[in-house]
Amino acid sequence: MRIVRYSHQGEVGFGVHEDETVAAISPHPFGAFEYTGLRLPAGEVRLLAPVLPSKVVAIGRNYAEHARELGNEVPAEPVLFLKPSTAVVGPGDPIIRPDGVGRIDYEGELAVVIGKLVRRLQPDDAIQAVLGFTCANDVTARDLQRADGQWTRAKGFDTFCPLGPWIETDLDSSDLAISTVVNGETRQQARTSQLERGVADLLAFVSRVMTLLPGDVLLTGTPAGVGPLEAGDRVEVEVEGVGVLANEVVAEPAQG
Repeated sequence: MRIVRYSHQGEVGFGVHEDETVAAISPHPFGAFEYTGLRLPAGEVRLLAPVLPSKVVAIGRNYAEHARELGNEVPAEPVLFLKPSTAVVGPGDPIIRPDGVGRIDYEGELAVVIGKLVRRLQPDDAIQAVLGFTCANDVTARDLQRADGQWTRAKGFDTFCPLGPWIETDLDSSDLAISTVVNGETRQQARTSQLERGVADLLAFVSRVMTLLPGDVLLTGTPAGVGPLEAGDRVEVEVEGVGVLANEVVAEPAQG
């Protein structure tokens, strides 16, 4: 099932994307829901970020080759950081390149959407907390990440967390192809089987630190091949079995 969050004629709702239509659901996908009877042609709706999370929890250095390309070792435990909810944008939304921040990088990732409130999960039970999976781009101001020594500012700018295009609920995440394409050129290419720690182990680890709420998002890490984005670039993150998340980069508007 492909769950979308969409806008149509000024109204925002959740729906199920099927047969080139969006079937509206109520009240939301985090628990029991009903079809409202409204069915819209997919071409007539605007897809939004599939969730508005209370928090985005991200994992650093979870592909060995990516850790090495930035001069780091794979950590003994997962490295956690947070991206603010205000960084989230949807498919087709612009990534705004902030003025004066130096290099910004794409980081294509598999994202996990949490389906219910959970705390202290065990790895064997962790998948039961998952609503589904989507694509993510963990956009990073690389120069600021190096300068600050911690990652909040570098990862936290508005528009630095594109998600979408939808949540795929019927998916085995253990061995999926993931790629990032910039202006038609493939820059990242890997499989989720290369993750140092898989989804279940990550959820168990994170949920021992913080309560996860319905709609929260876990970013599982990016593979090798990260690189810079400039205004005018088009970046596409594709996860096998999910789809393609496409966004264009624009320069920050001049301040008056």
